[in-house]
Amino acid sequence: MSTYYLMAQLPSLDGLGENAPPPIGEERFLQLCGSFLGKKARLRLEKLRLMPPREHEKTGSALIDAWNQGERRLRIALAAARAERMKKSFDGSTDGFPLGLLKAAREAAAIENPMEAELFLNRFRMDFLESIRPRDMFAEDSVYYYGLKLKLMLRISRFDLKSGREAYRNIYGSVLGGDRMEVLS
Repeated sequence: MSTYYLMAQLPSLDGLGENAPPPIGEERFLQLCGSFLGKKARLRLEKLRLMPPREHEKTGSALIDAWNQGERRLRIALAAARAERMKKSFDGSTDGFPLGLLKAAREAAAIENPMEAELFLNRFRMDFLESIRPRDMFAEDSVYYYGLKLKLMLRISRFDLKSGREAYRNIYGSVLGGDRMEVLS
């Protein structure tokens, strides 16, 4: 029953444009969740990340587990597509990955403009998140869905063209130099 009251208080994230600022900040979202969710749900929410852990670990939430698996696969597929594009070897395997995911990774890797590639990937992630959205909007997983969608919206709203170009040059230079650098967001 408490998730009903929580979800009823949260502003809708549906129907907002790609560049629209989120109607709520993450801090306020977590504050509201703290008032209505139990300890286990709050712990899961605190561990909610756009970038999942490298190794699979069960979270107790079907939605979070599905997100983590999908995002892990996307990152592997992106690494494979980028390695292929640069004619470098890749240690991972994309066997058994959905064809749509592999196609999206290849498409993203082919986009020359890093900002356009990020926007493309953000739309792909939003579509994936929508595909695993719980049917019951008052279920606990709906809170996690909301949290992930909010994180995606906040992430894209923080992009800055100037600092993005600088970061891109640094990362690209390290890749060409043979350094192994992982970007965390």
